[in-house]
Amino acid sequence: AIRYLSKRRQERVRLIGDMLRQEGFDLVLLQEVWSERDYSDLKVKLGGCYPFSHYFRSGVIGSGLCVFSRFPILDTLLYQYSLNGYPYMLQHGDWFCGKSVGLVVIKISGIVFNVYVTHLHAEYCREKDAYLPHRLVQAWELAQFIRHTSKAADVVLLGGDLNMHPEDVGIRLLRGWTGLRDAFAEATRFEGCEDGCTLIPNNCFTVKTELLPFPLGIRIDYILYKAVSSFTVKCKELKTTTGTAPGMDIPFSDHEAVMATLHIQRQGQAADSNLGTAEPMLADVVTEARTEVGVGLRAAQRQRYSTGRMAVLALLLLLLQAAAALGTLAGLAAGQPFPKLSFSLLAFFAIGILLLATGLHLFHTIEVKMLQGTEEQLRMALRALQEHP
Repeated sequence: AIRYLSKRRQERVRLIGDMLRQEGFDLVLLQEVWSERDYSDLKVKLGGCYPFSHYFRSGVIGSGLCVFSRFPILDTLLYQYSLNGYPYMLQHGDWFCGKSVGLVVIKISGIVFNVYVTHLHAEYCREKDAYLPHRLVQAWELAQFIRHTSKAADVVLLGGDLNMHPEDVGIRLLRGWTGLRDAFAEATRFEGCEDGCTLIPNNCFTVKTELLPFPLGIRIDYILYKAVSSFTVKCKELKTTTGTAPGMDIPFSDHEAVMATLHIQRQGQAADSNLGTAEPMLADVVTEARTEVGVGLRAAQRQRYSTGRMAVLALLLLLLQAAAALGTLAGLAAGQPFPKLSFSLLAFFAIGILLLATGLHLFHTIEVKMLQGTEEQLRMALRALQEHP
């Protein structure tokens, strides 16, 4: 919830706190807690049942990510995604949030848990998804972050708003590259919204027009898990909230909460954590992801060229004005009044365009480099998969 903008924010934060205190989970992963005051209020309210917590700070507004735990948090780490939308898309605002993945390390009964919480870039329009390349970069960076930070863990948990449908290439890439299992698909028992949907039309805080093609809603919030060492993890039960909070006329959030009960057991030998354990056609998924990133790369290169050209034109306009001013001062235009007002306005306009275009050119240059880097990483991953299937 965003302070001053989200409807009935304080009331919903209070409801969430009441529910978490009543349920008594071992671990709680929250997203979109943009206000640190809301986090502080929850921390005070939940201190008795969740004595350990952490808030991840990033971006202008903040990552919105926080964790509450019954068990001591041994370590934390934050990684901010290299691409996260555009600063000039003010109506969406993802860029200002500093979308990230947060890691907390917890030990329960001698078992080391790497717990990841994240929130990826929103989709907004499925037919013309301008942010797909950025979300794929985030999914790839998330997968790489998990792979390279979880080697010392016994169990890996990932929870958050991934803003991807279960069949989307990003979620298939994430699961295939990390070997993570989907709690909804693996659960022995499920209770909640049909098909596990977490964004449903009958929620008063959702944008109904975005869900018109999906009468039941969409599933974009996940709990994923895997065992890294000599343990097995099974999802015994998965539940979601189903609209309004008990006894209230509003839901807890625009998203339905996802709650999982996991059973962890030691086994005789180490679990197989090789690539592709969750996605047998991983090479095809990597190829598809690389193609989409390539599309985004070419679009970013066009934007870089356009903004660069605009900056050059603005600079030429300034140079022409400077030449005209020098000509006037040299007496080349003697006898003619100098139009100071129009000259000043045109100069300010040219300077404004030059600064804006230069800033956008630098931004799109960074975007091009990040997309090029991701495409190169995916190319190397594809080659590794083809050489060692």
